[in-house]
Amino acid sequence: MNYFVKKSVLILGLALAFGSCQKDSEKKIDNLTQYVDPFIGSGGHGHVFVGASVPFGGIQLGPSNFYKGWDWSSSYHFSDSIVKGFTHLNLSGTGISDLGELSVLPTVGVRKVWSGNQDRPKEGYASLYNKTTEAVKPGYYTVELEDYNIKVELSATERVGIHKYTFPANKESRVIVDLSEGNSDIAVETFIRQINDTTFEGYRYSKGWAEDEREYFSLILSKPVKNFVIYNENTKLEGNEAKGKLIKGFLEFSTTEKEILYLKMGVSPVSMKNALANIQAEIPNWDFDKVVADADAKWNKELSKVTIKTEDEAKKRVFYTALYHTMIAPNLYNDANGEYRGTDKKVYSDPGFNNYTLFSLWDTYRAAHPLFTITQPGRVSDMINSMLLIFKQQGKLPVWHLRGNETNTMPGYSAIPVIVDACLKGFEGINLEEAYLAVKTSATGDFEPGVKDMLKYGYIPADHGPESVASAMEYAISDWAISKLAEKLGKKEDAKYFGERAKGYKKYFDPETRFMRGKMLDGNWRTPFDPVSAQHRINDYCEGNAWQYLWMVPQDPEGLIELLGGDKHFVAKLDELFSRSSKLDEGASMDISGLIGQYAHGNEPSHHTTYMYAYAGEQYKTADKVDYILNELYTDKPDGLSGNEDCGQMSAWYVFSSMGFYPVNPSNGMYVFGRPLFDEVTIALPDNKNFKVETENNSFKNIYIQSVTLNGKKHSKSFITHKEILKGGELKFVMGPKPNLEFGKKQEDRPKSIVY
Repeated sequence: MNYFVKKSVLILGLALAFGSCQKDSEKKIDNLTQYVDPFIGSGGHGHVFVGASVPFGGIQLGPSNFYKGWDWSSSYHFSDSIVKGFTHLNLSGTGISDLGELSVLPTVGVRKVWSGNQDRPKEGYASLYNKTTEAVKPGYYTVELEDYNIKVELSATERVGIHKYTFPANKESRVIVDLSEGNSDIAVETFIRQINDTTFEGYRYSKGWAEDEREYFSLILSKPVKNFVIYNENTKLEGNEAKGKLIKGFLEFSTTEKEILYLKMGVSPVSMKNALANIQAEIPNWDFDKVVADADAKWNKELSKVTIKTEDEAKKRVFYTALYHTMIAPNLYNDANGEYRGTDKKVYSDPGFNNYTLFSLWDTYRAAHPLFTITQPGRVSDMINSMLLIFKQQGKLPVWHLRGNETNTMPGYSAIPVIVDACLKGFEGINLEEAYLAVKTSATGDFEPGVKDMLKYGYIPADHGPESVASAMEYAISDWAISKLAEKLGKKEDAKYFGERAKGYKKYFDPETRFMRGKMLDGNWRTPFDPVSAQHRINDYCEGNAWQYLWMVPQDPEGLIELLGGDKHFVAKLDELFSRSSKLDEGASMDISGLIGQYAHGNEPSHHTTYMYAYAGEQYKTADKVDYILNELYTDKPDGLSGNEDCGQMSAWYVFSSMGFYPVNPSNGMYVFGRPLFDEVTIALPDNKNFKVETENNSFKNIYIQSVTLNGKKHSKSFITHKEILKGGELKFVMGPKPNLEFGKKQEDRPKSIVY
């Protein structure tokens, strides 16, 4: 039996065991966690989180390896076999590392103070683990520590992690709480204190990608501690509490053979007191199996919002794992009493909604947040209002918000399309005037690189800083969104102004090379120019090159078609994108992956590009590209993602595209047809409505849309609107092996840059 078979058996067995309390009829409908394999994307460059969490929870409890570079950004990589601790806060799919914090590890034998490192793990307290003992499902993780013969099981609620350890007989058993450890950040100040023989508390302040991170914890053991020892790095300290830069606590006791010890750690962004209150509110007892079952039920509830029918079991695993990955972030960032810490580091009381953090907006504005407007309508307003709170605290909307810190990572003010999309779709609980103030201020103040130049010169000079083209094109996408919200609010002058700014991308188009290029302050193009080059020293783009950024105009495809000389030339250029050699220069970013010609599916700027054919009346040319990506660039193996997961965006593309449509412009409430993958998809909507997507004549060869009906009536358009989906009903695709060249060809049947 190979490893993957063993792993599948373990996961399925866990799903059956923890779902035993369900009725048989309920299992058939709701037991969707059996199809989720959190190991998918944990190899290669996927960087996904592996461990226990609940949907959008504030705890991500899982194993941490020694940090060895980029592919350990989430603290774990599938190829590894050494664990230094089980950490309660972890990233998922990012291209930068951080967190891996609040580390706990059970050990036996001689006390070792140092964790060790990759080259000398035996000298420290870290342990080897055998992959055959490792299993994970939503809300549950288990592994056996080879060096200590300890079985570790983990689960979580929204704000609390719970551990179950099965110890061997040993007079020198312990739990190590190492506050010095992080994934790649630096501890600035740490503290631990013993409250009684089972309760401990402390905090960890650190500096890394998050400039000033403050995490508080409370820890309770199910067994009294006989000995509590504190070290600051390698120096032993006296007393039952200590503050220092690299504090470690050793909670020691003796154990009998197969003795079970439970541990609960509550985490708070506010205080140790709140961390303890989180434990009391969420896990007041020691019923580990109940926590696991509750987490499984929470995941099943969310996964069941989209049900699919297919005979391909591997595709079920890919789909439900993708849907699962879209719900690891954003993360809950308040305590059970509603309190949270703002970006200004002040503590705020309950705002009346759940506060969220970890907004990877340059990535997730494209598909993950539009997906939430369908699958997570109850959370959308909370996420938007969380962004508006951040605006009030730091003076601008979040760019890349990480646990109360603005990291300012990636170009653009990408919260704007997310906020406007929610406003235009009519989500309740959002103050539209406050939202408009936030988006307008963020787009006109001197906050983001190049905005001041853009206001002064009408464009961003390439010799004034890096990523000028990337920044300007991202700003244009958001400016289009602002113009539409201004229209909705009757602000005609603003609507006109931002509408004109949304077309600012045209200033970077060079008619001679027919690419977007960096333009110098004197008006000349930057030279030399190579559209394939993605070297960092030629830095007009961000994690991409001129081929990929040419198509970064989802807000105005008609304008791009005009620039390229009409439909025929537009399609020819798009064809060339997918057929051009995939070779990149040696300095290219590792994010440029999943290449089909110069199209890079492993990075977000390309994600809408396959769907651009529909705007020129040739929707059928989207089908084979989408079909290839769905079947070849997403698999059920650990390296089953072609690039970083990026907090759900990579998976959101798959969820949308496998259903048969995609939000090219993430703010206009319109989804462009591609190639539906499954025989049937049912989306559960509010008010007990369902929207069903049925695919007739679906097969490996039948990838082209022949005709479409909506609620039994002919649907000649190559797109569908958000409003049509929310009404419920049935969208039916009839597929065939050859393109229907007439489908979506007429001007009136093509997607457009309008709001529905």
